[in-house]
Amino acid sequence: MHRVDLNCDMGEGFGSYKMGNDEELLKYISSANIACGFHAGDPSTMRETVRMALAQNVGIGAHPGFQDLVGFGRRNIAITPQEVYDLIVYQIGALNAFVQSEGGKLQHVKPHGALYNMAAKDDALAAAIAEAIYKVNPELILFGLASSQLINAGKKIGLRTASEVFSDRTYQMDGTLTPRSHPNALVVGHEAAIQQVVRMVKQGKVISVDGTNISINAQTICIHGDGEHALQFAKMISIALSEAGITISKINEFI
Repeated sequence: MHRVDLNCDMGEGFGSYKMGNDEELLKYISSANIACGFHAGDPSTMRETVRMALAQNVGIGAHPGFQDLVGFGRRNIAITPQEVYDLIVYQIGALNAFVQSEGGKLQHVKPHGALYNMAAKDDALAAAIAEAIYKVNPELILFGLASSQLINAGKKIGLRTASEVFSDRTYQMDGTLTPRSHPNALVVGHEAAIQQVVRMVKQGKVISVDGTNISINAQTICIHGDGEHALQFAKMISIALSEAGITISKINEFI
């Protein structure tokens, strides 16, 4: 039997401004990555999103990023491993306080945007993230790009890790994501994205942009919650996975 976690970035609005449709999306996913106020989100949004996730029995994760509201955390920033360690500890602590105050338990940590992509290739940054998570709570699960330095660092320090794949992104020969600045960075069409995901989960393979068939470990699938058709896609991928004999489960239930 194939099992996979379906995760989505959430709580990325501010105050009365809500990005996407988090409440409805929570009905179709198993894990929520909640922004911690640096790249997006604020205290009220964090609390509300935590409450909604708990009501749907969805696993809750901290989604820490660079302190870059204008760039939505997607711009590379020159930063030291010590600075990365500090910002990860700070943001986990902030979200964990809301989770505990609502009677829940934090499940995982998934770095956001540029920080995620930089740590996928930079072993020093990856090690700083893994150490920060481990020292806060060694039971937390680290989400990282499949076959990346982030996954390697998590395993090395003794964390459980979840290898993440993307439904709507294309891949390079080395298993990294095609940069968003490239014209072919996104998979065009819901059907193509779903076919890619099902193949990654069942066969452990994905076709890179140059046509190479590469191996990939798909334990958790990211869907983006801020797109115009995000809710429609979440429903489609949930149905497609079920029809393919793939069970959607919270990551802490099978790793």
